[in-house]
This record gives sequence, structure tokens and C-alpha cells, in this order.
Amino acid sequence: MVDPSLNLPEPPPELAALSQRLCTRIVNEIEQHGPIGLDHYMRMALYEPGLGYYSNGLLKFGADGDFVTAPEQGRLFAESLAGIVMVVANRLNTGFDVLELGPGSGALARDLLMTLNPLPERYLMLETSATLRQVQQETLAALPAPVAQRVEWIDQPPASGFSGVIVGNEVIDALPVCSFEVQADGLMERAVALDASRFGWQLRPPSDRLASAYQKLSTDLDEPLPNGYCSEICVDLPDWFGSVTQSLDQGLVLMIDYGYPRREYYHPDRAAGTLVAHYRHRAHFDPFVWPGLSDLSAFVDFTALADAGLAQGFELAGFTTQAGLLLGSDILQSIETIANDRERLALAGELKRLMLPGEMGEKFKVMALTRGLELNSSAFQFSDQRGRL
Repeated sequence: MVDPSLNLPEPPPELAALSQRLCTRIVNEIEQHGPIGLDHYMRMALYEPGLGYYSNGLLKFGADGDFVTAPEQGRLFAESLAGIVMVVANRLNTGFDVLELGPGSGALARDLLMTLNPLPERYLMLETSATLRQVQQETLAALPAPVAQRVEWIDQPPASGFSGVIVGNEVIDALPVCSFEVQADGLMERAVALDASRFGWQLRPPSDRLASAYQKLSTDLDEPLPNGYCSEICVDLPDWFGSVTQSLDQGLVLMIDYGYPRREYYHPDRAAGTLVAHYRHRAHFDPFVWPGLSDLSAFVDFTALADAGLAQGFELAGFTTQAGLLLGSDILQSIETIANDRERLALAGELKRLMLPGEMGEKFKVMALTRGLELNSSAFQFSDQRGRL
């Protein structure tokens, strides 16, 4: 049952039926194995073949989807990232590749390829969903042939080494997470169980991986988390980061997502966690509503991301907010040089949505990790926030 207080629109019958089929599979999993971890539930809700949110072929992006990412706002976001990529290209002084993780609608790839000079030797798009590949191919269809020929779709990280840039925009927030609750007698895992006619939470002892990850983050906090505190940990982050970056011989990893440094993420006042669902441009906090039709994500612990990078031999080259990145680039100056008043006003509105604290400017952070390369980009020097980690 859906809580009426959420005030969510009912899906059409065919989509409700799709969600019900997915629910049946999840119910079968719980009946066979007992309550499942939130990470297990998220994998099924997001990636179950043919039924999960990212594999069922439904529209996700833009005004007609469930959410709008920064690349869908216009070209300015891509132009700011292109400046950083070109710094790397100049440092390498040879041909370079770009690998984009989870390319979404393809808007970022399109705008980067229309901006980058020089062009990468290859623009690799790591996408496992056939449906999303089709969306991306349609988005890139307008590229000039010499540019489009640089694009390659892959379903796993490159097997051989390359030099260049790895870009991930709103990728880490979609990784499955474990949920925990602090109790007086120790840590408990919040598992997904059957509760009457719907899914619900059930506490159980934590897995070894969750207990180990919690112990590590606890040593970084200023004080123990209070009893009753609930939150999430992405226990898969270190292994995932290692797998997608292992073939980068020299270059930059650029990650953009919403999140906090660890001490802010696990602040005592943030006692209900960060797990959020998106459905038809509505954000809510019940992960069990319309599985397969709702996006599920958790904010990113950027300290954990930095630790994962350092463990793989990367250096932390930059950390700032999305607003800081844009202010540190040449975007403002480029807008001021536009003679057409209508275009200039439109770009100013786009920039406002990208930068204002109430929009995306402070919520989204940008992290740069380098291997065998000095970045020294003004985009990160304007508001260097590495000290917050």
C-alpha cells in the first residue's frame, strides 16, 4: 500500500503491473532467504533485468522523466568540465581518451564532444542498459560524423590501459547501500522484510562487511553516533572504484554528485539518513513505493570516495561545490561576451539553476583524483574545500 500522505500520482495500469511483477520477485527472494539487506533490495529495484528502474526501458531523464540532471539544464555544465578535461589533455601532450560512467541521457557526452578541442581519441561510454544506450545514441545522432566516430559503447571497464579522463556524473549515488541503526547494545542492520501487505524494515545483526565499514567511519567521527541514529554506508564503493579506474594509467577521475564530507554526512542531527526516492519529479523517503518505477539513491560520503581513490594510488587534486567549480571556470566571462540579449539571459537563468544554494550549487560536489599527473586547475582553486574531508 502507498501512504496517501505522500500525495504521489498513480501510475497507469500497465506500469503498476510492471511494478507488481518486480514486487513478486522481491517477495520470492525474501520468502526463500529471509529478510534481505537494503543493498540487495536496491539491486533488484534498480537493476533487475527487464523490471528494475534502470533496466525497464521507461523514460528517466528530463521534464517528462523523474528528474533533471545538470547536463539537461543546458551546455554550461559541460563547458565547465571541458575546461578541466583540456587541462589534462595539455598535460599529457599526447592523444587522450575519455571514459564516461553511466552516461544517462547522453547530454553530457554530446556537449563535451561539441566543446572539447582537441577531441579525445576515443569517447568511451560505459553503459550496460540496452535501453539507455538507445537513448544515448539518439542524443548523439546530431553530432558531426568525424566527432561521432570517436564514440564507443562498452559494457565493462576497458581491459587495456589508457590515459585521459574518467567522468562520473550522478553515478555513485545510484550504488546500492546498506542501512544501519545504532542501538544501546551495538550496531544493527536495517533489512527489508515482509510487513503485512507491503515491505518494511526489520533489524538484524550486521554483516561482517557492514560492521567493518561502520567501525572505520566511527574512528573518523568527533563523537559516537547516538542511540536510534539511522543512516547508510556504501560498502561496495572501494571495490567499485577500483574496478572502474584500474585501467587508467595516467590522468584524472572527475566525480560529480550530491553528498557531504563524512563528518557532515554522519552529523548527529542527520539521524534519519539520506536515502531518497524520486518519482515523477517528486522526492520522497519511502523506498518501498512503486519498486521499478521510482529511482532510489543515497547521498555520497565524499570522504569515503577520497579514501577509495587514495587506496588505489590516486592523489586528491580537488574538491569543491558545483557552484565553486563554475565560479572557478571561465563560464561567467563567456556569458558576458554574448551579444544576443535573449541568449545571454537564457544562459544566466541556466547558470542560476546550476549555482544557487537552493538549486544545485551547494548540494552537488565535485572531486578530482589524479594518477601520475598534476592538475592545477583554476576550477578547483577558486573554492578549495579539501580541508572539509
